[in-house]
Amino acid sequence: MLALHGAHGEDEAHDSAGSGRPNGQWSKAPAFEHNPEQAALLHEATERDKQRYLTSGLQEVDCRFCHGSVMVKKLSRNHTAVQWNTAAAGRCAFFAQMREEGTNTARVRGCPRLSDSIAHAVAEGCLDQICTAPPPGDG
Repeated sequence: MLALHGAHGEDEAHDSAGSGRPNGQWSKAPAFEHNPEQAALLHEATERDKQRYLTSGLQEVDCRFCHGSVMVKKLSRNHTAVQWNTAAAGRCAFFAQMREEGTNTARVRGCPRLSDSIAHAVAEGCLDQICTAPPPGDG
């Protein structure tokens, strides 16, 4: 058995009072409690990064059957990321049928009619076959 020893043993209290923060909590990054302008700028930049990460390369596709709109990104020929929203999930006839049958739609691979609509959008040139947007990374 391997025993690891570090600066804190199990019997020592993990006190964060020495963190230098007014609330005594430790943080990896500064919170700028004493500089609200800097804190607001940090929050704004973080929100922009989050939105870029969540939406980079997504394109809107309408289902040709139920007319629900979802956001789609083709990552490769065989890999498609679909971001459903509440309205589209509620409008999807395939998912409605699954719910009526008592199937949990979270366990269903996807709607075959939407898959056909995505393939049609690629064939028509409305959706990139492979996403050309730069990765959201640190840029």
